[in-house]
Amino acid sequence: MLGNSKKMLGQFTGQRSPIFIFALVVLFWTIFDSTMQYITPLLIEERGFSKSMIGLIIGTSSMTGAAFDFLICKLFKSTNFRRIFLVMFAICFMYPLLLWQAHTVWLFLLAMAVWGIYFDLYGFGTFNFIGRYTKKANHSASFGIVQIFRALGGILAPLIIGFVIINQVDWRSFMLSLVFLVVGFIFFIVLVIQMRKHRMVGERYFNQPRRKNLFIEVHLWKKLGKLMMPVLVMTFYLFFIEAFFWTLAPLYAETTDLNQFGGLFLAAYTLPALIVGWLIDPLTRRFGKKRTAFTSLFLGSLILSTFIYLPNSLVAIIVVFIASAFISMALPAINAAYADYIFEAPQVEGEIEGLEDFSFNIGYVLGPMLAGLLADMFSIAAAFSLLGFLGAIVALVLLIITPKHIIIKTQPSEL
Repeated sequence: MLGNSKKMLGQFTGQRSPIFIFALVVLFWTIFDSTMQYITPLLIEERGFSKSMIGLIIGTSSMTGAAFDFLICKLFKSTNFRRIFLVMFAICFMYPLLLWQAHTVWLFLLAMAVWGIYFDLYGFGTFNFIGRYTKKANHSASFGIVQIFRALGGILAPLIIGFVIINQVDWRSFMLSLVFLVVGFIFFIVLVIQMRKHRMVGERYFNQPRRKNLFIEVHLWKKLGKLMMPVLVMTFYLFFIEAFFWTLAPLYAETTDLNQFGGLFLAAYTLPALIVGWLIDPLTRRFGKKRTAFTSLFLGSLILSTFIYLPNSLVAIIVVFIASAFISMALPAINAAYADYIFEAPQVEGEIEGLEDFSFNIGYVLGPMLAGLLADMFSIAAAFSLLGFLGAIVALVLLIITPKHIIIKTQPSEL
């Protein structure tokens, strides 16, 4: 395993690939984004809103993102990642200023819309960069490197901001997030300069003719959706869990005796993603991709369901870490299943990716909403337990009903 990692790094460094500079852009941008994600529920609560309203407000960001998905390809058709990221950074600089000034529901909803748009631009720009400027053989490794730096940013952000927020969210939190955004933008400028030496090597994903008939697209989505329903449900619930945690974890940390170490609770949830990734390949080879994903979700959710009975915050951190270690195995395993479907039926690659992204957005819409509602109806601890209980049921049902092989037809006309 270590030998393969060294070989991969050698390939990239030998080619003087700009992927590592791009990964640094992602790292500092992620620290900014995750810092703002940590601040947002706390600030909304301080402005007098209930946890139910916090969930509803945050959930609208992904509604905007889902709507923006239909426009982004037309707005940035045949463009370069430079323009996409330049627009993204410009909008990112606006977001903290808009959020700080928000005191009413409408201003918070506007801020969430801005958040949803710049997050979509990040995803589109990342795909654009890797598809155009890395070789096809290095696509998986490139996405892997970006994911590692993104996960690292998600771990560092709550730890850093936890030391800044003591009693309430103030201007220092926003200034700190902007500092990381500026550093990310500086690396982006360095990347743009570096890219002058590199030519585009991958145009496959950007010059494919697209089906323009709306009715054909709807038909394909319907047929593929039925075939892929188990993995789409899995994707939905994994991002439902992620959105749930990012909504309630900062609020939970503020109610415990963790004080400036409150960021440890969210870091315990995000850290396993960096560790367990190395175990996925041998597990999926032995047990299969879908079974590995469903079993991992079942075990992690079962552990999380005990949350309400935990005696103190330190034990809660340990239990969340163990639960997340299992749940974190599910996403790369199920993503590998999507890769198989795309390999089997490249003609419907766009539809498969669209369905996956739609499941992601629905998870991020409903996750915060249900998180806030359950926290108000019961308690934050009870909400986490219910999340685990529901996850165990979902995983068990998927284990029972999912066929061993899901075969995607090779031609769109066969669907």
